[in-house]
Amino acid sequence: MKKVEAIIREEKLEGVKRGLEDIGYMGITVTEVAGRGHQKGLVLQWRAGEYRVDLLPKLKIEVVVLDNDVSKVASSIMLAARTGEMGDGKIFISTVENVIRIRTGEEGIDAV
Repeated sequence: MKKVEAIIREEKLEGVKRGLEDIGYMGITVTEVAGRGHQKGLVLQWRAGEYRVDLLPKLKIEVVVLDNDVSKVASSIMLAARTGEMGDGKIFISTVENVIRIRTGEEGIDAV
C-alpha cells in the first residue's frame, strides 16, 4: 500500500475529488495548509505600497491506495489540479506498512 499526499490549489479540490471518485477512491483526508516553493509567495499592491505574502494557502490531500493504483491516482490528481502555472503543487508517494480500521479491526488491504 502507498500513501499519496498532494498539495494543491484550494480551487482545484472539487475536480480532484471527482477524479478520485471516478477511479474508485472515495476516502480522502483534506487539510488546510500554507506554504511556498519556487513561487516564493505573491507580491500584492495596497494603498501603502507593495507587500509580499510568503506563505500561500493550499490544501493537502491524503489517500491510501493499493500499489497497483498509485500511477492511476497520481495521474488523476495531476489532471484535475494542473493549471500550468507556478504554484500548482506537488505529489508525494510513500510506503504504508499497515492500515487498521478502528471500527472493525480489519487490517491491511481489507481496511483500505
